[in-house]
Amino acid sequence: MASKPAPAKRSPYRAAGPIVVLGAGPTGLGAAYHLDRAAYDDWLLFERESEVGGLAKSIRDEEGFTWDIGGHVAFSHYGVYSRLLDELFGADGWIEHQRESWIRLLGNWVPYPFQNNLQRLPTDVAAKCLEGLIGAATERRPRRFANFEEFILQTFGQGIADAFMLPYNFKVWAHPPAMLDAGWIGERVAVPDPVRVARNLALGQDDVSWGPNSTFRFPRRGGTGAIWRALAQRLPRQRIVTGCGAVAIDVDARTVRLDNGETHAYETLITTMPLDELARMTGRSDWSDAASRLIRSTVYIIGVGIEGEAPPHLQSKCWMYFPESNCPFYRVTHFSLYSPNNVDDIRRHWSLMCEVSQSEHKPVDADRVAEDTVRGLVAAGLIDRPDRVTHTWVIRVEHGYPIPTPDRDRSLHFLLPAMEQHGIYSRGRFGAWKYEVSNMDHSFMQGFEAVGRILFGSPELTVWDPDFSNTRHPVLGWDRYG
Repeated sequence: MASKPAPAKRSPYRAAGPIVVLGAGPTGLGAAYHLDRAAYDDWLLFERESEVGGLAKSIRDEEGFTWDIGGHVAFSHYGVYSRLLDELFGADGWIEHQRESWIRLLGNWVPYPFQNNLQRLPTDVAAKCLEGLIGAATERRPRRFANFEEFILQTFGQGIADAFMLPYNFKVWAHPPAMLDAGWIGERVAVPDPVRVARNLALGQDDVSWGPNSTFRFPRRGGTGAIWRALAQRLPRQRIVTGCGAVAIDVDARTVRLDNGETHAYETLITTMPLDELARMTGRSDWSDAASRLIRSTVYIIGVGIEGEAPPHLQSKCWMYFPESNCPFYRVTHFSLYSPNNVDDIRRHWSLMCEVSQSEHKPVDADRVAEDTVRGLVAAGLIDRPDRVTHTWVIRVEHGYPIPTPDRDRSLHFLLPAMEQHGIYSRGRFGAWKYEVSNMDHSFMQGFEAVGRILFGSPELTVWDPDFSNTRHPVLGWDRYG
């Protein structure tokens, strides 16, 4: 009697066919990392730039200074991401920092968060802030705020709104707070406790412990971009193609045409490019119309090299916020504090990295932005005179912040599911257009979780449940491949 043939081995994957990933920033590399760990062997990643990292890459300029594209730090809401960071460099490859973040206002340094540290303000300003805060706490608040400005006024009161919240948020978003929705806030804004605020004010004590990044780490060498270069080096070299970007996507044929003339078929496409660019690239007018309602800002990063060493009042400050109009930047990072290797020679120089936002509501003179920044550093008391500056470096980031407007979610709730019906997963800071889950750990996990959903049907918590994702969950289903 003939023996029965052995049953065919069942694939562990729900997906079949080629997976193409567009973009080698944290999201694309998070997807590639999971594909590699899951031993799925039919995927390719294409990156338009010559090196990986996307908005989290680092640049070493011609003078030997290293700069990031914005103020990135390494901290994590996720066990799998934390373990990866440990594996990439080991203990010796990181510098650990206790966060010191400050606000410069009325000639004073106020610890972050502002609303918990009114004792640092002039007495009359502190009294006005506390009065407004108590008034806001005793009034009934709506279940849903009409916009971010209403949230600020009804949560913090007029005093804190006028002194810090409204001017700072206009500077950082480059849009009036009334244009922003309030649904994105989550852990991004510390909602005040009036009793705690009053106690701090009465006792004259600082309160600096709030927030998910009260401690953080930074690569000893190479800036933030070193993280993503190290990860890319661990992945199969033949599957990651740099210097090659997409120019057209045929949704029906499921093909991607690249700028080198090649066309690649996909069964599933994970794309991290900005959602508005993706919609245009597909040629779908309904997708382009929906994406046209998505709003963004542009950001200038200005690196400043300064002779000598940081003055005593700045030596331990990690980053600083600036709500006032005497300087163009909204945030300044003490970048040589993060690592002494971020400057050419720490014995001769230290460095500050400044961020200036731009939109149609907040124009910036690109030809003068470096000069205006240096003047602002003097006006804000960070340097004593402009001739201390030996070097400046500027980059313009077209897609700086995805603005959470009231129309945003309506567009996303149409676009993302419609694209998924055609095998397209748009993820990442601008791929999903969700500022509230666009830190590096969030972005990495958006790619990681997209692959988990595609291959195994596991949930995508980060992109679809930001409030849940912004709490720490050391052991969850995605740690299966951690």
